Amino acid sequence: MAQEQYKTGEVAPESGTYKVEKLVNGNSSSEDNTTIEIEKGDSFPPSPSSNEAAYWVKS
Repeated sequence: MAQEQYKTGEVAPESGTYKVEKLVNGNSSSEDNTTIEIEKGDSFPPSPSSNEAAYWVKS
């Protein structure tokens, strides 16, 4: 089963460590292996390396 993706601006359903899976604009995030700690109820930020909207997955 694929991991659930969360888009920049969406609210985190649970606290944890998340990583960028891909960018919303379709560009590869292969160079963006940044992980973030996020608390339940916080909004997902843009990709830290490109400042673009991104899809996040729990890591």
